[in-house]
Amino acid sequence: MLDFTEAEIGHHLKQAQASDPGDPYLEYPPLLSQFKDKPKPAAVLIPLLRKDSAWHILFTRRREDLPEHSGQVAFPGGRTDPGDPSPEGTALREACEEIGLQPEDVKILGRLGSYLTITNYLVTPIVGVIPWPYTLQLESREVSRAFTIPLEWLMDPANYEERPRYLPATNQPVNVIYFEYYDGELLWGASARLTLAFIHALTHPAASEG
Repeated sequence: MLDFTEAEIGHHLKQAQASDPGDPYLEYPPLLSQFKDKPKPAAVLIPLLRKDSAWHILFTRRREDLPEHSGQVAFPGGRTDPGDPSPEGTALREACEEIGLQPEDVKILGRLGSYLTITNYLVTPIVGVIPWPYTLQLESREVSRAFTIPLEWLMDPANYEERPRYLPATNQPVNVIYFEYYDGELLWGASARLTLAFIHALTHPAASEG
């Protein structure tokens, strides 16, 4: 199993950002032509933590009654507010609001490339390390659970696959990442794709260097 120091993770993220062409990853390319408005800027925090001497990633599960992405496993994050100074500021503010993670307790390591979702959000993923154990305070109107998955498990190709999914709006298949269930939770869709983008940045430094 590969393990990484914080400095190594930051270095790989810097390499990946330097080689990023600037075009966002399109979650569902067939829907791109149907967007009439400009994408709404947003950011998420990919929280890394050390647990049992290994890296884990912290995820949340959204409430079942939310209007968008209800019941899905997600990263803390959301739409950019006018007062946010940067994507990092958005991710830290949202993480504080959603799970009680204080901004001063997060050590930012870098960014991943942006991601355009089917709901027309242009998401910038921010990677940061958080202390653990940590007392989280979940926003009950939005988050139903927070949990961790070991990075080693997420990196194992046996634990995920790409499956076609048909969108009613286009009747065209799109490839969606689905992980196996872990601790009763199903990681799939945009959050799964961002997880793999982070893993790719860590494990393909030559590709990240271009």
